Amino acid sequence: MQTSTTALNRRHFLKVSGLSGAAFIIGLSGTSAEASQPEIQNLSRLEASFELTPFVVIEKSGKITIMNSKPEIGQGTWQSIPMIIAEELEVGLDQYTIQQTNGDKKFGGQTAGGSASVRTSFAMLRKTGATAREMLIKAAAQTWSVPETECYAERAVVYHRASGKKIGYGELVEVAAKLDVPKDPKLKDNKDFKLIGKDTQRQDIPLKVAGKATFGIDVEVAGMVYASVERCPVFGGKIKKIDDTKTLKVKGVQKVVRAERVLGKNRYEVVAVIADTYWAALKGRKALSVEWDYQGFDQFNSKDFEKQLRDLAKTDGVVDHNQGDFDKAFADAAVKIESFYETPMVSHSPMEPMNCLASWTDGDKLEIWASSQGPDLLRNRVAEGLNIPAENIKVNIQFNGGGFGRRLYQDFATEAASIAKEAAKPVKVIWTREDDTQQGPFRPMTFSALKAGFSADGKALAFQHKVISPSISATQNKTYDKTKSDGSMTEGISEQQYEIPHIKNFYVHVETHIPLAAWRAVTSTTLSFSHECFIDEMAYQVKKDPFTFRQEMLTKETDTRRVLNKLREVSHWDKPLPKGWGRGVAQWEFFAGLAAQVVEVSKTASGGIKIEKVYAVIDLGTVVNPDNTKAQVEGAITMAIGAATKDAITFEKGQVQQSNFHDNRMVRINEMPVIEVHILAEGGAKIKGVGEPGLPPLAPALANAIFAATGKRIRKMPFDLDKIS
Repeated sequence: MQTSTTALNRRHFLKVSGLSGAAFIIGLSGTSAEASQPEIQNLSRLEASFELTPFVVIEKSGKITIMNSKPEIGQGTWQSIPMIIAEELEVGLDQYTIQQTNGDKKFGGQTAGGSASVRTSFAMLRKTGATAREMLIKAAAQTWSVPETECYAERAVVYHRASGKKIGYGELVEVAAKLDVPKDPKLKDNKDFKLIGKDTQRQDIPLKVAGKATFGIDVEVAGMVYASVERCPVFGGKIKKIDDTKTLKVKGVQKVVRAERVLGKNRYEVVAVIADTYWAALKGRKALSVEWDYQGFDQFNSKDFEKQLRDLAKTDGVVDHNQGDFDKAFADAAVKIESFYETPMVSHSPMEPMNCLASWTDGDKLEIWASSQGPDLLRNRVAEGLNIPAENIKVNIQFNGGGFGRRLYQDFATEAASIAKEAAKPVKVIWTREDDTQQGPFRPMTFSALKAGFSADGKALAFQHKVISPSISATQNKTYDKTKSDGSMTEGISEQQYEIPHIKNFYVHVETHIPLAAWRAVTSTTLSFSHECFIDEMAYQVKKDPFTFRQEMLTKETDTRRVLNKLREVSHWDKPLPKGWGRGVAQWEFFAGLAAQVVEVSKTASGGIKIEKVYAVIDLGTVVNPDNTKAQVEGAITMAIGAATKDAITFEKGQVQQSNFHDNRMVRINEMPVIEVHILAEGGAKIKGVGEPGLPPLAPALANAIFAATGKRIRKMPFDLDKIS
């Protein structure tokens, strides 16, 4: 996502009728500068008055409102986005309220994903607050007939140093609204930050703990009914016959309708049971009989698909990256090594299952309430799926009970809208946990073939990483160019900073009808495992310490080198471990950011492995809230442990074999290791992501630690920690 640098102008500052007198409104037209805080409120009283993007509203009464344009999915934007504006605006966390944007174009991009919310808008958010602050100070200076340099702002009040006079922001809005907007407001020096870089309490946490936060699954509107949806257990199947005789006898069931789930280019037929209550809808669905035509897709199974990937590994595919002369360097290498790694499909499994409430009015007007990672994304995808104008759709975004990339796909909303159309009344659709587990979309199965060649003295000369996998984009989009490497499927493999002179990486595309999706940290979650485990194999091949081997390939001053140097120090890498313990290291840099980890494990008496501790270093440039950063890294590590050591999504006869948390297990609290997070934040201009970088290094660091402890090299996920040695 790109951030526009469109200049501010006076049209962004308007007097608005309907507010408490005059209001001072500041925003950045055409930018992704946005904001957020405690209550999600209705925007209707503001929307009618504004033509351009208003992110900060200061009313004459003194009330300050900051808009939140990035949905809160647990990553902390509910605090971080408005706090950045508040820092420069000189207002405290307790002095503003927040309104959630709902997809209106005037607010710019409103999708939360790719660890991008802060890193792509940090500068503009600061500029928004600083611009307002400078204008308010100038308004006060004019009011007092004193130089601006003698005035300063603090906690929504402007002070005059010499006289001690003070005046609140609300009293200044009418004067400020008439001033020219500074093009380059002076930003605060980092050392003067009062909010940014400090451990501060997230405003959404008390709401959630007290049960006051509204998630999509909580929403109710007058006259609504519920629907539970029967979907084909085999992707691509068609409805042959519906017998709803028993369903219609269930008390509370109103009707059974056909509808459609639209997921990218895929259109799946579904059958919805509509009832007075969710329980009645679910009970009616269980009584429903649907005969499906599987269209031959019931022949699909995981074992055959895995074999297909292994066979395709023998082909070249298309070149992803080429530097030097890999073929010659590898052929001439004194020492050679090759390995093959496998990672499975996995589900997103957010704690709040998919849900959506949809209501049609006036025939072609649609209103939606949902937990989604983007109100603009939701509106546009539903408009495309139902072939209606986007402006006919009103979106109400709620708190998200987890996203992890799943809520970037709006099939659940399109489905609910199509059901509501048939029901002719507001319909709330709630997916069961089984629906969420079995209906996808999933993180793709990804295999990797790797090669390396060394000089006689053990220096890495040639390196190759061949990725064999289906493409997320190919399963979602009608147009897909198989003749080119898919960068989203080779993510990070050609961007690592190791100084190896000859590199030639490939991508081999695999066809599949299974819908695939981005999963937290996307394909870095699979490719880091193979890549960093193979780096370890290379180190052991030439009899070098794996940490030292990595550092010797980082002679230039890079972020990766700094992170690894810090990690070696804080993890006490050179200190001997107790007998039966092992430690492993891994790092990964990709579009979202950079992190590195050391994992310590011990052998158990029963022949298994216990994860004792994880040391993590994340590189940010600038940190907004250290406490939240640590929480995000801890959460990413937890999710990574689950993907590495729990259950894959597997298919038999075209159907997903897992159904709920008993066979698609999550990490339990008693399985969690001690986690120590260190943040490299040196105030650099480059802001990096937080939500995803902590995930990729865990699996390879864990596998490398297991090898150090047991001598067993793990090349396939998931692996069972109880059955390692």
